Amino acid sequence: MKPVAPHPPLTKYYGDPTEREHYVRDIFDETAPWYDWATRFMSFGSGHWYRREALRRIGLAPGMKLLDLASGTGVVARAAAEVLGDPRAIVEMDASLGMLRSAKTSSVKVESAAERIAARDESFDRLTIGFALRHFADLAAVFGECRRVLRPGGRLLILEITAPEGRASRAMLGVYMGAIVPNAIRLRTRSRRAAELFRYYWETTRDCVRPEVILDALREAGFRDVQRRVEMKIFSEYSATR
Repeated sequence: MKPVAPHPPLTKYYGDPTEREHYVRDIFDETAPWYDWATRFMSFGSGHWYRREALRRIGLAPGMKLLDLASGTGVVARAAAEVLGDPRAIVEMDASLGMLRSAKTSSVKVESAAERIAARDESFDRLTIGFALRHFADLAAVFGECRRVLRPGGRLLILEITAPEGRASRAMLGVYMGAIVPNAIRLRTRSRRAAELFRYYWETTRDCVRPEVILDALREAGFRDVQRRVEMKIFSEYSATR
């Protein structure tokens, strides 16, 4: 499969594209203690409900086994535990050991890069990627690995924020995500790096590949029933079936 970068290199944060992976892992390690609060602030506290409903829409149900890829502090895993009724049926996987250590969950935790998933073939019924697509170096490699570890008939759910096409809407979202949120986080946490993370979050959202590229990459990885659902004009739910 042809490599698919999620966005152009952002050299104001790292000097060379090969440094992207190290930059992302290091900044998440450093900012893990504040991540949960920051995401609640950014979503006005509505994120948990939304994640739980999105999981139900892909048919997550008790008795299934879930891999939450790039799980961070476990915000998707916590919603999944409510649906499954058993946190031990969830594997949280992330390249950032700091994020995994900060997760207040009872799920199994594994340190692993998404491009090289540390799991056997056909291990999971469902696989989730929550607002982390922008951080991967190669979407084609990640989607190939996702298909490998899903059982036949298993489903993938990707949650993402998609910058609007319209100039005015994009500018308004940029003011909120690129200025208001990072400044509020800096005031609350006194952490320059936490503010930097959320400025980076906006810039990767703004420059992330467009939905049709993501849908095509899923199809090229061998997924079927590839779909995109949009909530509130900016929240994209990509789903696909092995």
